[in-house]
Amino acid sequence: MMFLTNKKTLILCLVLWTSILSSSAQNTPYSIVPQPQEMTLRPGVFELNNKVEMVSSNECRQEATLFIQWLNKATGENFTVKKMEEWSYSGPYILFKSKASAAAHPDLKNMPYLNPKYAALDESTSHEGYSMTIEERGITITSEIPAGIFYATQSLRQMLPANAELQKMRLPFNFSCVQIKDKPAFVHRGMLLDCCRHFMTPDFVKRYIDLLSYYKMNVLHWHLTEDQGWRIQIDKYPLLTSVGGYRTEDDGTIYGGFYTKEQIKDIVKYASERHITIIPEIELPGHSVAAIAAYPWLSCTGDTIPVENEWGVFKDIYCAGSEQTFEFMEDIMDEVCELFPGPYIHIGGDEAPKYRWEHCDKCQKRIHDEHLKNEAELQTYFIERVAKYLETKNKKIIGWDEILEGGIPEGSMIQSWRGMEGGIAAAKSKHGVVMSPTSHCYFDYGLENIDLEKVYSFNPIPEELKTNGKEFIKGAECNMWTERAPQEVVDQRIFPRMPALAEVLWSYNENRQFIEFETRLKKHYPIWDAMDVKYGFAKVPVQFTPAIDENGKMTLSISPSPSDMKLQYSTGEKIAFKPYANPISITEPTVVKVKATSPTGQEYPIIFEKSLNPHKAIGIKPKLNYTPSPYYTGGGEMAVTDGVVGSSNFRDGHWQAQQGKDFEIILDLKTEQTFGALETHFFHYANAWIFRPDYVTFETSNDGQNWTLVEKVVTTVAPETKGEFPVNYTTTSTTKISARYIKVTAKSIGPCPTWHDAVGEPSWLFIDEVLVTSH
Repeated sequence: MMFLTNKKTLILCLVLWTSILSSSAQNTPYSIVPQPQEMTLRPGVFELNNKVEMVSSNECRQEATLFIQWLNKATGENFTVKKMEEWSYSGPYILFKSKASAAAHPDLKNMPYLNPKYAALDESTSHEGYSMTIEERGITITSEIPAGIFYATQSLRQMLPANAELQKMRLPFNFSCVQIKDKPAFVHRGMLLDCCRHFMTPDFVKRYIDLLSYYKMNVLHWHLTEDQGWRIQIDKYPLLTSVGGYRTEDDGTIYGGFYTKEQIKDIVKYASERHITIIPEIELPGHSVAAIAAYPWLSCTGDTIPVENEWGVFKDIYCAGSEQTFEFMEDIMDEVCELFPGPYIHIGGDEAPKYRWEHCDKCQKRIHDEHLKNEAELQTYFIERVAKYLETKNKKIIGWDEILEGGIPEGSMIQSWRGMEGGIAAAKSKHGVVMSPTSHCYFDYGLENIDLEKVYSFNPIPEELKTNGKEFIKGAECNMWTERAPQEVVDQRIFPRMPALAEVLWSYNENRQFIEFETRLKKHYPIWDAMDVKYGFAKVPVQFTPAIDENGKMTLSISPSPSDMKLQYSTGEKIAFKPYANPISITEPTVVKVKATSPTGQEYPIIFEKSLNPHKAIGIKPKLNYTPSPYYTGGGEMAVTDGVVGSSNFRDGHWQAQQGKDFEIILDLKTEQTFGALETHFFHYANAWIFRPDYVTFETSNDGQNWTLVEKVVTTVAPETKGEFPVNYTTTSTTKISARYIKVTAKSIGPCPTWHDAVGEPSWLFIDEVLVTSH
């Protein structure tokens, strides 16, 4: 009886607690992203009507005016700004009050971050913070500097209904009373926008400045020069844009564009008003084909080459042995610095093959004359020389983590993209760090690699630095590379993932809960609809879960996300789609296709596919002579025997990879078995340094010690073949094979070949499955 009473009491407590949580969630009036550091609800409401007075101190008049101009469009009203010095309380109000400005406060005169042009330089994030009090008589917003006032107005915008963004809101509107105290955790909160692979119009760039600022991001990293296009007007070198700004596609069409100086000045001013610093990226010494196409004397060979129309890494880079190159770079930086008043210039420094330097007399002479050890130190010399010139312009450099390889140039900041390791090394050397690892921050990657939850789980501060060195982690950026993302595709790659990173960088609550964030973010979807943001999915809408039982039988379960979507599937080209209800039995090679339909009847435009191939070795734990790359594990140690076949996208999560070594895989079938053929698949994408193996050998054994060659298979696909696709290696004998052990060896081509633009760099091998078939 006592047990039953306790059980009833426990159940009653759980019901009451659940009710309290539910009520609290329902009564929370605001879904602000990023979540404020402190938000306390108070009784009462403040009525925003057309009688409310808008009042501002002089220091933040620009920020107040910007908000009120937006509010007038949103409501159809005609609010004006009154000077705080001339105002006396007589009725409802919204008061914007900044305590200091760069010009007016002598104690802060040496803090350039107080100028909106220098939003990313703030070394004390409390200055960007704000306080907002909403009470029945009015709204008071205060901040030490105007930037904080601006961020407060973005929170205020998010408190209003979505139809405000449609300019269809009508007053009065009631705000629930609340006290907010807020400030960012990191000083550098940004996004890279690559306008080189695909050109973005000036209006589109300004639109993204608006969207970034809406979520309190403060840096636009603007990628302006590349192999595929030079996008910034330089008066002294007009061919950079007239020649380097355009490329000829394979079909003969001309593609390109560039930004005039007037357009850039307009965009910079627009960003400055919204407290966003634009950091231009002028790539050097690599990713410079477009410039060399315009001025061949910039290269080691002097050969005339076209602007690249393929993606990848190319061997033609700026000649480090020529004084003309450095004169060119100084001339470029003169004009770039005039256009961008912020404190940083990003100089790239990534993916610069050294082949041309190794075979260039001028570069080799430079190495000798400057007492350098190798080409890596020559790159450091190149970057340091540019950095020292930029110092005369009161600029500092940011570079990708490759610039660490020849020694970190003094005073530089590192942007770590190849994992977190580069950032850790830079922080230990007391250099500033911007984290952008491919694992969480590359938004050109698909949702199968980086979905919303994974972005939200990102921690910019590695565990190794939490007790010593975390102060050097200045923040992070999400990177929007555009090889496969023209302007019309960018929205669906950025949203909803960018707001997740914005919250990580602003709020930085290590105990944050994704479910709570997701609930808040769902209220932003109507806002994006109103803003005409063509957002994508939060995660892959269809989840495939293959399973193998103890008898080696394979089934495939399919689940929708969100759960209220309806799914239909087909298992063959001529098989009609039918509703999904139960796991599908897979007994032969099958491509399962799935259609997803929302409860409102909207069919998603993508048909999702999963290729499956059950075979005799399915589910067997392989013995590998390699450790898969942490970026391409294929899903774990069972990747080559899980029965899931990789697609034509090497980032689909099913391809397993390693760099610079041969592959050896041994399978133990546990008993001697008879089978008909052996098969495996490797990926080929030469531009990404991924090559099919020179050959694959298949061997068998009954004792695991003595091996018999079944066949050495060579493909007809040449290493220089263009495109990206899987390559099959299959035994051709019609004689049945009997064995317990199977060994598969794949011979890497070694370093990238001499004809390759990354000659000498270690190549990649990607494998997806070892098939042991009955026939």
